[in-house]
Amino acid sequence: MSQAIRILAFAGSTRLASFNKKLLKNAAAGARDAGAEVTIIDFRDLPMPLYDGDLEANSGIPENAMKLKALLREHQGFLIASPEYNSSITGVLKNAIDWASRQAPDEAPLACFSEKVVGLMSASPGALGGLRSLAAIRSILGNIGCHVHPYQVAVPRAHEAFDDQDLLKDPKQKDSIEKVGLKVVEMLKKLSAT
Repeated sequence: MSQAIRILAFAGSTRLASFNKKLLKNAAAGARDAGAEVTIIDFRDLPMPLYDGDLEANSGIPENAMKLKALLREHQGFLIASPEYNSSITGVLKNAIDWASRQAPDEAPLACFSEKVVGLMSASPGALGGLRSLAAIRSILGNIGCHVHPYQVAVPRAHEAFDDQDLLKDPKQKDSIEKVGLKVVEMLKKLSAT
């Protein structure tokens, strides 16, 4: 690949001490080790109103949604850490996707998502590690044109999983999460070679 691989990483949580934000740092390290440039963003820094068709019709796409759309377009792949709320994805993550999926003037439909490669992960205090949220986000992303890598990782008992540097304590878990980042980079390299 002649140009650098750029990956945008984000968690579906705004909580400061989010387990999924910590997880994302571990996956980003794997992508960086594989040669990618990784940009980590926090939805806390991009607050958006709940998606509302009337609001869009009257005021257009909000400024922070346009910022998110620009970031999504500028990167070839995404790393997404998806918390599980009531057996699905968070409202914050779904709302961000809903706004970013809206077509801006002079933009192709779903331009932010079409042909992007995505790596998924989750962390939860529960025994399944947020696994049910991954099924939901995989379905959404696949339907809007993303290539979601089949390799995904869910980390259970997240409240015990991280050290004070936000790194996973278990070397096997750490390797598994870093592998999510690595797999996205590998897939992007393969796609660019075809």
